[in-house]
Amino acid sequence: MRQPSLYAYFDSKHALYDAMFADGNRRLNQQLSLVKLPRDPRAALKRFLAEFVAFALEDPARYELLFERHVPGFTPSPAAYLFAEEVLGQVYKVINEAGITKQGDIDCTVAMVAGLMEAQLSNDPGGNRWIRHLNRLVDLYVDDVLERS
Repeated sequence: MRQPSLYAYFDSKHALYDAMFADGNRRLNQQLSLVKLPRDPRAALKRFLAEFVAFALEDPARYELLFERHVPGFTPSPAAYLFAEEVLGQVYKVINEAGITKQGDIDCTVAMVAGLMEAQLSNDPGGNRWIRHLNRLVDLYVDDVLERS
């Protein structure tokens, strides 16, 4: 498809990005909804985050659009952002069930996972040097949170 053809469907580049943002989060939400989680909350958190990370890393361009803000001037529309909020709702639910309920602890969990994904994409794309530590870090962090509670 040539660039002028896109504008028959989208008013602008940002409208195209918005549609791609919504579609990416819709797909992530759908994939996470299909994950069969173990009954144990910590095991469920590990499984859920592993699925989240796998989805995020399978397409670096989509990762950048969904999780970083590199497109100058682009902010997702409220309608597109609803899909991201649905994903975040699923993430919060599984994190909360593992015993992580304080906002600061949730923020640290999100930052930990985001840091692993960023390190993986930046330093070992297509590999597992960084993401292989996900379960270990989840255990360390959940243990810390529960000990401080």
